[in-house]
Amino acid sequence: MTIKNLTIKTLTAFAVSSALSAPVYAAAIGDTTVNYGGYVKLDAIWSDFSDGTLPSAHIGRDFYVPGTTPVSATHSEDAVFDMHARQSRFNFGTATKLTDGSEIKTKIELDFIVSTGGNERVSNSYSPRLRQAFVTYKGWLFGQAWSNFQNVGALPETLDFVGPGEGTVFVRQAMAKYSVGNWSFSAENPESTITTADKGRVVTDDASMPDFTARYNHQADWGNIVISALARQLTYKIGEADESETSLGVSASGRVNLGKNNIKFMITQGKGLGRYVGLNVANGAVYDGTNLHAIDSTSGFISYQHHWNTQLRSTFLYSFFSADNETSLLTITGDPTESSMSYSANLLYSPVKKLTFGAEYKVGTRETQSGLDGDINRLQLSAKYAF
Repeated sequence: MTIKNLTIKTLTAFAVSSALSAPVYAAAIGDTTVNYGGYVKLDAIWSDFSDGTLPSAHIGRDFYVPGTTPVSATHSEDAVFDMHARQSRFNFGTATKLTDGSEIKTKIELDFIVSTGGNERVSNSYSPRLRQAFVTYKGWLFGQAWSNFQNVGALPETLDFVGPGEGTVFVRQAMAKYSVGNWSFSAENPESTITTADKGRVVTDDASMPDFTARYNHQADWGNIVISALARQLTYKIGEADESETSLGVSASGRVNLGKNNIKFMITQGKGLGRYVGLNVANGAVYDGTNLHAIDSTSGFISYQHHWNTQLRSTFLYSFFSADNETSLLTITGDPTESSMSYSANLLYSPVKKLTFGAEYKVGTRETQSGLDGDINRLQLSAKYAF
């Protein structure tokens, strides 16, 4: 029997654990292994904002986005309750053995959060969105994947979609990446977020070169540490403006094993990092009508995960972001975010492997350069089954 000229030799389903504890099921078709996995997740979220509730269908009500925490009351201050299954995801991949012993691998991953389409009136028919789509061959990766500047393995286990929203590097984008030994290097899609006096945030795509990253991974019995660096060009080419500025950043992150428990951390500092950190809580630069001024920032997080027994575990998390805004440019920037901070704790219960019920409480604050601040208190309940 053949399928698309591939002979089915065996058809064996098996589970392979991933870094996020999601199994992958596979079937062998000729020299190609086809695998799939993902999870279904329900989130129930109660949110209380100190300075005005976010409007319905706002991204900041689906998960914690630090830059959206209100700092002045423009809507009702009553708490709001939301439920959704939009974090649910599916991934599909292949691995093909070549005659020289090497492999070509592919992966495509989808979910439904931060996507267009759908509403909560009748059917909640949200569109799927592309998370990752790439091919790997002899150390090379081509396609869309997690930025080489980010260490996904350092992200703590939280019910919130991101967790340390303001404190982590968090980017997926198109790239060409090469890995050799403990090193990896990439050229990635460029994009700049610029603050202007007349338009507020402007997203530009006028860079003449890609973003470049370099990364070193060190694995040991005690855990791991990752050092990564970023160099890119910020651009603003609208109307008669034709300005560019250099952006540089460095990040250190990792995991320390403490028996069954662990500590995870990240610290990132740079000039003009913008969209790379804090879910774009600050822009990359400010355009003053003549020149670009890159915004310096420091961010990070630390988490501790404790296993109470084989079925119960908790993660305790602290995350922060701080921007060094030029006060002389405040007439242009308005009142940008100066700092953001959050901390959270959760209790996760897995009665059987792959099935998890959890509760998480998060407190977050955002303060602007002028001193305005706002808080969010959030209780999230979740049920998740990984397949």
